Amino acid sequence: MAINAKDVKWVEQPKLTLMEKLYVPAIISGMGTTVKHMFKTMGGGGVTVQFPEERPVMPPHFKGLHRLNRDEQGRVKCVACYLCSTACPAHCIDIVAAPSPWPDREKYPETFVIDELRCIYCGMCEEACPVDAIELTTLFDLTGNSRSEMMFDKEKLLSVYDHTTNQGSDPVRTQRGKLGPCSELNEGIKYSNPNRANAQ
Repeated sequence: MAINAKDVKWVEQPKLTLMEKLYVPAIISGMGTTVKHMFKTMGGGGVTVQFPEERPVMPPHFKGLHRLNRDEQGRVKCVACYLCSTACPAHCIDIVAAPSPWPDREKYPETFVIDELRCIYCGMCEEACPVDAIELTTLFDLTGNSRSEMMFDKEKLLSVYDHTTNQGSDPVRTQRGKLGPCSELNEGIKYSNPNRANAQ
């Protein structure tokens, strides 16, 4: 369907003055910002952190290095459901599942590897995990001399959990039940249909 001519609004291209064509107002505005920050820094309100001597305090929702959480018995909390690797847009998570040696779950990750160089730190793995087994911490200064050093396996990810919880910098953020929200479904759910409630 064609647009009616009276509904079309033509916009005139703005005419620039000679000063605007020479970018003089933009340069003055940029210099004003620079001078404002210079006086702020000279007055003691510095905006630059002298890293690594001074370490910045990252906000709690910062998405840094991954960790695998432990349960209350010190075991890896992951149940090898593959939801994190499925949700990962960078395809940097590799899991090999095996039958669990513990009676409270069917599977556990025999190997769990995250390629930290490939990760884009979006947090989708943390969002997808049904048992809160994987979290991103506030650790940001991750370095390595080779690619293999940046491949974090299960033991490395569990050591990040031990380090961050002992240091107190990253308490476990998500607490949705022993084995996720579904583990407490029967306790917390309220049925409006009495027949369904009696069936439980």
